[in-house]
Amino acid sequence: MFQRWKESITPTDIVMWLIGGTLLLMVIWGSVATLVAGKYTGRHWIDFVIFGLAQGSIYALIATGYTMVYGVLRMINFAHGEVFMSGPYTAYFVAAAMYRSDFLDKHPFTALFVIFVVAMAISTMIAYFLEKIAYRPLRGAPRLIPLITAIGASFFLQYMFRGLYGSGFQAYPVIKIFEGAWVIFGIRILKFQLVVIVAAILLMAALYSFIMLTRAGKAIRAVSEDKEASSLMGINVDGMISTTFIIGGMAAGAAGVLYALMFKQVHFFMGFIPGIKAFTAAVLGGIGNIPGAMLGGIFLGLIESVGPSLFLDGLGIPAPYQLKDAIAFTMLVLVLIFRPMGIMGERLAAKKA
Repeated sequence: MFQRWKESITPTDIVMWLIGGTLLLMVIWGSVATLVAGKYTGRHWIDFVIFGLAQGSIYALIATGYTMVYGVLRMINFAHGEVFMSGPYTAYFVAAAMYRSDFLDKHPFTALFVIFVVAMAISTMIAYFLEKIAYRPLRGAPRLIPLITAIGASFFLQYMFRGLYGSGFQAYPVIKIFEGAWVIFGIRILKFQLVVIVAAILLMAALYSFIMLTRAGKAIRAVSEDKEASSLMGINVDGMISTTFIIGGMAAGAAGVLYALMFKQVHFFMGFIPGIKAFTAAVLGGIGNIPGAMLGGIFLGLIESVGPSLFLDGLGIPAPYQLKDAIAFTMLVLVLIFRPMGIMGERLAAKKA
């Protein structure tokens, strides 16, 4: 057995394990040094975790769109970040109009509902027509062709919205009832962070329930397993693929509003970095696995929030939070080295086997 394992190891494997081991050693060393120094109090770590949960919840919602499309079409929809951007950016003008008329302050929940509906409708429409116009004609093409098309569609949508709405940053109106903080079980939580976390959890639960419990959800899972057999069983394959894009668009639009409430601004390029992060989260969780994408999003958000202070402060890095993106992608490298299928990828493979 040892001989067989020895023969299967390549020089590339050795190099990758050395890189992974070095990164892991640096993470452990930095974490121990930070905790021993005692620079951060328990209050600081709680704040880091809460912010990470809120940020990770947004990544998780976006990541479901990536992972669902991959699960059905085996392609990466790199224009999904722009689907995420289109909804809240359009809804900004509705929110600004309601803010100027004082409707946002007098009827905040109604106004917030309208903002969500507008954002989700626009993102859903963009996702639907993206599949209809850009991807469906290429259904039988080599896999590289839809990938290139997705990148082209991403740039097209970016600059289309830049032309429509301008290149500047727009400040999202502040909802007064979400200002300040609540104290829950002795823990101080900013109101907007709690709203983002709860809303994201409810949306993810609704999405997962739809996929697992409804007839349409079962049909989508059947198409993901075998398109030809699903077609023979009477399932409308094209319709289920469109439904997948619609669900992903709705989740992205909702995530976009939560992102705007949390970071207070929108712009035409706002979908690029969260889109890349959400794709990273989908890979971390196991691409094609919806619970894995959700778990990967939460994990990535926590690592981004806690990691810079925990891993880098002890190594003497002057401004560790500026390296939060590097921390996120380092975690991706570690997961792919030590668990290439992702956190829940093995479970998915076992089910499909």
